[in-house]
Amino acid sequence: MRKKDDEKARSIKEAVIQLILQEGFHGTSVSKIARLAGVSPATVYIYFDNKEDMLHDIYTEYSEDIYDYLLACINREMEGRRQIEMLIRSYYNYILENRDVFSFVEQFSNCPSLANNCSGKKGVCNIYDLMTDMKRRRIIKNYHEDNLLAIMFQPVKVIAIDNCKTEKQKADLLQEMIQIIQDAILL
Repeated sequence: MRKKDDEKARSIKEAVIQLILQEGFHGTSVSKIARLAGVSPATVYIYFDNKEDMLHDIYTEYSEDIYDYLLACINREMEGRRQIEMLIRSYYNYILENRDVFSFVEQFSNCPSLANNCSGKKGVCNIYDLMTDMKRRRIIKNYHEDNLLAIMFQPVKVIAIDNCKTEKQKADLLQEMIQIIQDAILL
């Protein structure tokens, strides 16, 4: 019985992501989600109180997954240059391996009325803690964490989502970007 419940929850989440990417937030209804997930609308309401809570819960879960994925590659004993490279490569790989989830999180993040209501963003706090620790240990420059994360991740996202380049071209760009970022933030 429990496995079946987990499967329904997974199906609902997958349906939400697929519909959001196809039809946007306002074009996605609970009835469409239920139909695509192969459950009744009443079943959706067993897992989520309403559409807004559902979107927030799924966004929070998947954005936390991104941070967990990034932090799993880091050993704080690694040399600073290697830590930065691992964070960047992990982010790039996450985007490539989880395009739909990443696109959903990005869309949600770029909608202030939805994303601003999310709380409990433990993952970003853990990334901030890592940056603070790296500054304390004099590995990286004393820039604000928001700027450090923007410098590290925004250019990488641009490379990862570029559909006009070959994988080889993207790998070359990524390698060069890693060097640029390391030069910009490492002490």
